[in-house]
Amino acid sequence: MKARERKRAKLVEKYAAKRAQLKAEGNYEALQALPKNSCPTRLHNRCKISGRPKGYMRQFGISRIEFRQLASAGLIPGVKKASW
Repeated sequence: MKARERKRAKLVEKYAAKRAQLKAEGNYEALQALPKNSCPTRLHNRCKISGRPKGYMRQFGISRIEFRQLASAGLIPGVKKASW
């Protein structure tokens, strides 16, 4: 799944200029002829470590589960477990 997301990201980047041009012209027939995966809305954020699509933390680029494990181990600078 991680490889599939990378492939989609490459397609989005490749067709971004062409897609913007066709959208500006209003040429929706040609826009539909572009590959389905070249649409930026089909991209989904995934954890860099596990590839998990849900519970993604944008600030760190990892899922909540990986974040908790790394934070508990002290591997994320500036983050520590709350205790009071």
